[in-house]
Amino acid sequence: MLTGKIRNDIDKLWEKFWTGGITNPLTVIEQISYLMFSRMLDMQEDVVERKASRMGKTFDRLFPETSEGQLLRWKNFKNMSGKPLHSHLKNNVYPWFAQLGQVSDAKDGLGPEGSAVQALGHIGEYMQDADLEIKNESVLVSAVEMVDALPLTQSDVKGDIYEYLLSKLTTAGINGQFRTPRHIIDAMIELLDPQPTDMICDPSCGTAGFLARTMEYLNRKYSSEAGIFTDEEGNAHYTGDLLEPWREHINTQMFWGFDFDTTMLRVSSMNMALHGVNGANILYQDSLSKSIKEHYPKQEENFFDVVLANPPFKGSLDETNTNPDVLGLVKTKKTELLFVAHILRSLKLGGRAAVIVPDGVLFGSSKAHQQLRQELLENNQLEGIISLPSGVFKPYAGVSTAILIFTKGGTTERVWFYDLLADGFSLDDKRTELKGANSNDLPDAITQWRKYRQMVESNLSATAINTIFGDKTQKAFVVQAEDIASNKYDLSINRYKEVVYQQETHEDPKVILRRLKGLETEIMTELDELEAML
Repeated sequence: MLTGKIRNDIDKLWEKFWTGGITNPLTVIEQISYLMFSRMLDMQEDVVERKASRMGKTFDRLFPETSEGQLLRWKNFKNMSGKPLHSHLKNNVYPWFAQLGQVSDAKDGLGPEGSAVQALGHIGEYMQDADLEIKNESVLVSAVEMVDALPLTQSDVKGDIYEYLLSKLTTAGINGQFRTPRHIIDAMIELLDPQPTDMICDPSCGTAGFLARTMEYLNRKYSSEAGIFTDEEGNAHYTGDLLEPWREHINTQMFWGFDFDTTMLRVSSMNMALHGVNGANILYQDSLSKSIKEHYPKQEENFFDVVLANPPFKGSLDETNTNPDVLGLVKTKKTELLFVAHILRSLKLGGRAAVIVPDGVLFGSSKAHQQLRQELLENNQLEGIISLPSGVFKPYAGVSTAILIFTKGGTTERVWFYDLLADGFSLDDKRTELKGANSNDLPDAITQWRKYRQMVESNLSATAINTIFGDKTQKAFVVQAEDIASNKYDLSINRYKEVVYQQETHEDPKVILRRLKGLETEIMTELDELEAML
């Protein structure tokens, strides 16, 4: 959680951007990101310099030792006045960002394999088009002053800052991508409970919300008492100090995100860096394209332990450009079906996924819809379906959705359903946070899921599970796989949920009429008395 002062500072800067003529929220986020990135590089160099000085050793510099190279450092240009600052950033600093992506080995003279520069290679790739779009010099100076005041030394605070910036994104992309609400992301992460040894992927990563929030989840889970501190407003911050044994894996191999929007890749690379993961594999690739077999053959099949995704709902693809192995699982042009098939392929045997899909995936009657659902049930373990209320993605879209939870391999015995009626926010375009009873079913859904999984993992009998989850009038219940198969593999919760109707009893019409006549007589008597008094 951010302090009120930091939020206020960001809000004021945001307002300055708007009054300075930059009204696209994604552009504002990008421009602030570049400045934060520049300051972080300087901070990183400072840390290495101090360490090398204490140990009396040389080190691989990020910034050249020339006067021009040292002027690229944040601390050496942050106090420039408007015009020189604008010129320096545009002509020197931002073009230098692009060079970071060209590091391939020690021959570049910028450091050996595994160095800090190498770790920044993926980010550098997407800085090729970095450009200073802040024309107003006073806005630029204000932005530099604000970024210089941010507490970027605290990794989780950096992440919170970026989350707050991303929360201001209010427009959906042309390809149907939009920001998944963070409380829905957090719930999906809780349901899967990723481990620090896992390899985690989002095949349509956007701003890397799933990946960044997973890092925050791990920090919360793996912080000792000494690794938790509280700010002046009482907010807890988690350092994740118990993650040290897996730190190299986390920084280089754990997180994988694919997207074909370079702006999103730039933002998501920054998001991961600000969450303390410098070497996240944020990669340019259309996950459904056949080119993935050429560019990322290892990651395309049997590679990931966990997949968390909210793939684009709308749109259809040209079959000639689609991965033929995915089409082998489900013959369709619909992206929502193709993504589920791709996720199945990309998981290791025993790998787990939580994926948001539009309700049409659950009950669509086409051959492709049924084919995919049959694949999930008969050749994999479709473990859970959480039906979400239709307003969860407002103001972007009002479509009804559900979370599919499945494991690759095996067969499905039964499917656990949960009818989530409220997510803690109003279901209109404003999405106002709600308090009080029955305003948020997410905590109960997670509790019920854990109870169910514990029963399954304890090898309890079907009878024992049905004792707890057999009542289909409740929010959480199970349905046997054979019942689903006999319904053309329909996974719609309304197909199986039983609704209890209360029988209404009505008085006899003659009794009601007698009462009305009595009231009429009483009224007329009182009117006569009133008339006599006049």
